Amino acid sequence: MAKTNRTVLQFSSSSSSSQSLSAKVHPLVVFNICDCYVRRPDQAERVIGTLLGSVLPDGTVDIRNSYAVPHSESLDQVALDIEYHHNMLLSHQKVNQKEVIVGWYSTGHGVNGGSALIHEFYSREVPNPIHLTVDTGFTTGGGTIKAHVSNNLTLGDRQIAAQFHEIPLDLRMVEAERVGFDILKATTVDKIPSDLEGMEASMEHLLALIDDISKYVDDVVEGRVAPDNKIGKFISDAVGSLPKLPPSDFDKLINDSLQDNLLMLYLSSITRTQLSLAEKLNTAAQIL
Repeated sequence: MAKTNRTVLQFSSSSSSSQSLSAKVHPLVVFNICDCYVRRPDQAERVIGTLLGSVLPDGTVDIRNSYAVPHSESLDQVALDIEYHHNMLLSHQKVNQKEVIVGWYSTGHGVNGGSALIHEFYSREVPNPIHLTVDTGFTTGGGTIKAHVSNNLTLGDRQIAAQFHEIPLDLRMVEAERVGFDILKATTVDKIPSDLEGMEASMEHLLALIDDISKYVDDVVEGRVAPDNKIGKFISDAVGSLPKLPPSDFDKLINDSLQDNLLMLYLSSITRTQLSLAEKLNTAAQIL
């Protein structure tokens, strides 16, 4: 059990000392954190855990995995289950030895006094750990995800405060992961969309992006907007990556994919029917 009597200072990413470090987080980590938050004990206000990953050659911290660590905290005390933390780390490294501790996470909006003590513990596990915060309470209207690093402010030999700096964070997803993340951020969801509904939503989003790009190009050509070479290069690379297919071949490709999805739905429906029938027959045989 540790007590906190230090001040916690939090700064935005505009601080100059945080510009030399950045982090990249995979969607699996966000999903794991949200799942642990839903399964937390009733008396727990937040969930904390360990972040696993590696440091890329360019210095970016690549966060690829995570696991929750049981803890308890009050206004001035924090207790971690260190033995559980070490056992989980050994289990993960048996599967992937390249994944090492890169920091820790907590749910909630921002940092508090207990965060300084927890960060101090992880500083003994790894140099300059990353502190990832995930706003699972949607206090800003969405699941805000931020990454921080900490520096100790000292007066002589005495530590007087923990100074947290926000650093750039990159959250990249493929379209399938984006659909799941958007559902996760929504406050109310009637049902999980099917493959066809997910494809429809993706196509509508793609058409909206194409309309925005087309409008931007028209505005640049007609002189209403100043040209930007970076945006022009991105558009050129995107257009150049498209395969040169005749419209008939492209329609056939889409229709074949659509038929494959319909066939999968049909087969899954038959499987469910057969399982339900087998269960009823088994129940009737036991009664007789």
